[in-house]
Amino acid sequence: MEITRYRKFETNKFYPSDMGEDSHHIANEFSMVIRAGNHIYMRGQTAFDLEGNFHGENDVTAQTENACRCIKQLLEEAGGKIEDVCKITTYLTDRSYRQEAYAVIAKHFKGVYPVSTGLVVRGLALPEMLVEIDVEAVISDKE
Repeated sequence: MEITRYRKFETNKFYPSDMGEDSHHIANEFSMVIRAGNHIYMRGQTAFDLEGNFHGENDVTAQTENACRCIKQLLEEAGGKIEDVCKITTYLTDRSYRQEAYAVIAKHFKGVYPVSTGLVVRGLALPEMLVEIDVEAVISDKE
């Protein structure tokens, strides 16, 4: 099975290093997306666009919109599409964000019917992050 890694990056170059105790001082090497055969695994998408710009400070709707746009683009780069998504995991830093975030997700994944897990977490990689979404997809053998 062929494995292709898309948008490789190093965390110490992606996250700011001047954030005090929240800094990322470890140089991890990751990919945004990996396609293994017909399976696509994606790194959690957040308020950061694919160029590293942050969108929607204190705005869970804007952050979720950005994450969903990135998911779509990354799926396409790996040869997939939104309809190939099988599993969504949504991480929120506050239960009160559910309605707004899930309204955006519903819009972007309308008609897809993936399985979904939603978690309320104590925090994400940076304090200003309110939502993170990761997906797994399988590209059908039938087109």
